[in-house]
Amino acid sequence: MILDYSSKLSWYATINVACVFFYDRIAQEQCCVAVLEDNICSNGINMAKDQGSCDALLSGSTCETKTAKVCCECCLLGRAAQEQGLTCDLNLSVSYQCGLVSRACCMDKSPESDGNLESSAADDTHSGDQCNGESNQQCKKWFQISLSCPIYCLCIDINECLLGSHHCRTGERCINTLGSYRCQREISCGTGYELTDSNTCKDIDECETGTHNCLQDFECQNTPGSFRCRPKLQCPEGFIQDALGSCIDINECLSGTGPCPPGQVCFNTVGSYTCQRNSVNCGRGYHLNAEGTRCVDIDECAGPDNTCAGHGCINLVGTYRCECRTGFIFNSITRVCDDINECRHYPGRLCAHKCENILGSYKCSCTTGFKLASDGRNCDDINECESGPCSQECANVYGSYQCYCRRGYQLSDVDGITCEDIDECALPTGGHICSYRCHNTPGSFQCMCPMKGYTLAPNGRSCQDVDECVTGTHTCSDTESCFNVQGGFRCLNFDCPPNYRRSGETVDRSDTIRCIKFCQPNDISCVLDPVHSVSHTVISLPTFREFTKPEEIVFLRSITPSHYPHVDSPDIVYDIQEGNVQNSFDIIKRFEHGMIVGVIRQVKPLVGPLSTVLKLAMNYVTNGVVSHRNIINVHIYVSEFWF
Repeated sequence: MILDYSSKLSWYATINVACVFFYDRIAQEQCCVAVLEDNICSNGINMAKDQGSCDALLSGSTCETKTAKVCCECCLLGRAAQEQGLTCDLNLSVSYQCGLVSRACCMDKSPESDGNLESSAADDTHSGDQCNGESNQQCKKWFQISLSCPIYCLCIDINECLLGSHHCRTGERCINTLGSYRCQREISCGTGYELTDSNTCKDIDECETGTHNCLQDFECQNTPGSFRCRPKLQCPEGFIQDALGSCIDINECLSGTGPCPPGQVCFNTVGSYTCQRNSVNCGRGYHLNAEGTRCVDIDECAGPDNTCAGHGCINLVGTYRCECRTGFIFNSITRVCDDINECRHYPGRLCAHKCENILGSYKCSCTTGFKLASDGRNCDDINECESGPCSQECANVYGSYQCYCRRGYQLSDVDGITCEDIDECALPTGGHICSYRCHNTPGSFQCMCPMKGYTLAPNGRSCQDVDECVTGTHTCSDTESCFNVQGGFRCLNFDCPPNYRRSGETVDRSDTIRCIKFCQPNDISCVLDPVHSVSHTVISLPTFREFTKPEEIVFLRSITPSHYPHVDSPDIVYDIQEGNVQNSFDIIKRFEHGMIVGVIRQVKPLVGPLSTVLKLAMNYVTNGVVSHRNIINVHIYVSEFWF
């Protein structure tokens, strides 16, 4: 029974799935699937044969269209191989089914085939009748007999490479072929060799193929795997040829054995050598006698060249010895008298300070600040101050001297001997030396105070305020009272306002007055006025140089106790009504010794000269209502300076 082309393709494509070793429902189902795939594949093969193109199958995306497209393209691959004269067994990485279709289409029009598709397929597949007899034995030799299906007997190629039944040697790779295998060398033959069809490496004769690089004056000689370039011109005897073909003379005298007989000396010549008889050679300290037959001693001491350089000379057999002077020692190697370095041989034992070696002796010297003593070894201190090296004061120290300066001067960092004036005013603390201004003088300084209102204190640094009111240097009239402020004075004249008269409490004080309300009869507005008293006081303040916390300047003491036995007792409320420049002042209430005290504080620095009148109010409040108040006018004068 001969299979048609579609049937053979289906058996090859589904051989590992459809063919099983037992008859059951699965075998029937897979055989039906194989028939459908064979029909679809046959359509693709017929399209490739009839139309020579598979373009009609490019637009489809179903499984049937893809299968037909694969068979169509694989058939075109086989027909192209047949047209180009290539073998139908292409070693391409394609599927097994594609390889069968390509081979069948290639052999379909091959000259070796008879044009019958069944005959080409029969090369690989045998019917059930052909599974017996001689053909079956030949099939078993190269293939495995597949009895998966009950209808057909198929011969399937054995992959000897996978089964390990090949006979490839080490270094060769097994490649499976249809019905057999072949061994291919894994490693290349290397430079100078080529791989033959029998999978062996054959030497390349570069001289014969003309692939050598020998120059014109050289001839090529082939060697296994390479070649050599040998010069055409050979060198004569006594020369050796280098890589460039040049002839180089051989020095025969340098050979290990020596070309000359014993007793003769070898002299090299160009291309050869000569031998000469060896003459008598006397050792050091000897020379040939007049006859030239033997060696006799040389009297080195008798020579005119002064062998021992002025030292005593004693001749010995074959040599001599020098009798060296004091400070020298004989060197048996150089045979001369060498100077003895006493400073190195006796360190620290010859000289007190420094030792200097000289020829045949030594010399002592001293460091700076010392002089050599009379014994020539010790050192005495030099009193440098006798020569007056310092600009002011000098103190001699051992081996040196030290300059120092009087008060108000400092030693120069440049030469260490000159005294320079200290500018006390320029020191980091110079701003605190004098209260006002500092004027530097040679070796000292002088403090100064402002032209008016101050005088220099006995300590020579601080500035004291001049009390013009006490000294009588003020310009106040008889109706004015003089009030001293820091750096000056003020002429005061305080009068009580209408309906007020001065209290007798402040008659003796010029800086403070207190006016008590005194109403005329039937003066209702005066009676209803809550202000009971108006006071004036004066205070002088400096310009604080370092303002770190509030300064308490005025204290308003009330005669009212801070605790009353009744609930409706009055309370005192303090208030600043006018004159608070830049909000530099505030007022707080404090309780001291059972009394209420109003404390006026300076909370911000003020730079003078400046004056202001701080109007304060002491409000007496009973049950939330001000019953009466007292007005205190504080006249504040801020000095220009901090002292």
